[in-house]
Amino acid sequence: MSLAHDHHQNPAAAGRRAPIRVMVVDDSAIIRGLLSQWIASEADMQLVATARNGRLAVDQVAAAAPEVVVLDIEMPELDGISALPQLMERKPDLAVIMASALTRRHAEISIRALMLGAADYLPKPQSMTGGDEVSGFRRELIDKIRQLGHRRRNMQGYSRNLRAVGKGHPARREGREGEDAAHFDGPLLPFPRTAPRALLIGASTGGPQALTSLLGRLGPTIGTLPVLVTQHMPPTFTMIIAQHLMRASGVPAREAIDGEPVVAGRIYVTPGDQHMRVERRKGVATIALDSGPPINFCKPAIDPLFSSAARLWGRGVMALVLTGMGYDGTAGARDIVAAGGSVMAQDEASSVVWGMPGAVAQAGLCCAVLPVEAMAERLNQLIAGAP
Repeated sequence: MSLAHDHHQNPAAAGRRAPIRVMVVDDSAIIRGLLSQWIASEADMQLVATARNGRLAVDQVAAAAPEVVVLDIEMPELDGISALPQLMERKPDLAVIMASALTRRHAEISIRALMLGAADYLPKPQSMTGGDEVSGFRRELIDKIRQLGHRRRNMQGYSRNLRAVGKGHPARREGREGEDAAHFDGPLLPFPRTAPRALLIGASTGGPQALTSLLGRLGPTIGTLPVLVTQHMPPTFTMIIAQHLMRASGVPAREAIDGEPVVAGRIYVTPGDQHMRVERRKGVATIALDSGPPINFCKPAIDPLFSSAARLWGRGVMALVLTGMGYDGTAGARDIVAAGGSVMAQDEASSVVWGMPGAVAQAGLCCAVLPVEAMAERLNQLIAGAP
């Protein structure tokens, strides 16, 4: 899980903004009260409504006009997964954070909610009576509300600017460079001349949707190289996301196992609460897992995978940094570029949060900055050997 890193935000600007409008939906009066208290104590947030079930939330959402909703999964009358599409229908630009217990069933429902349009999810602590687990949950909840609230406002402004400027947007370039740049006007590196030998993907907030879309668009080319994925997710969730990726891609996908060989035509997902690296053992590329401390406040973290792959495959590495908070992946991307490999980042307009991909793009480490659909098309070309 990652800590926030909002490249748009500065304290002076934040002080001038209207507070982020938040609604809390949970059938537990204790949890509603606790979350409401936390949100009300933040100077840049305003609690505009609470509801004890999905039906009341749907009835209130238009009048309360929240920007972010924290939505429980299990509730009487109308549960979270049933309320979600109705909330989105009444307020299409709403950012919804699903809150659930950390069980397999809740993990499956949370991931389904992400596919239906929820922006993010957050596992609840087993007990809300205090301790490190609760303080971590509070910090991450506030972090996500802040990031998603600002993101929503930034993208409203971004859309207005694009409509005003129209097709003459200065960041859209001509030729191949333009195809690789979308609306990003920073520097881009050339792609290596050699086809990639391994595909690495790092993702966080919004990642499950982006990963599913991307891998579902790769077609037969995905079977020609190994795919290694680090998605910021807790245990149980990573096992379920692997199943989704297998269905989307049509190739075998599962949580990686320490010591197993890395072979083409497989997707290896970093297990929640571990870091994944690759190393050469007896001449064979092999998965190495460890339970070390968080890196960049994340566990699993993207940097260990990227950096180890740079050492193992060098110029054969193609790395993608998809939507997510924070800056995890930037140090590893730097190692990949130094070793002769290449990096692509998801563009701002299609990212749920442009923290990680924005950090990599603005560091000048990318060969392309694209929406997921165009990224998949470019990948198919590169894997097939096109320049």
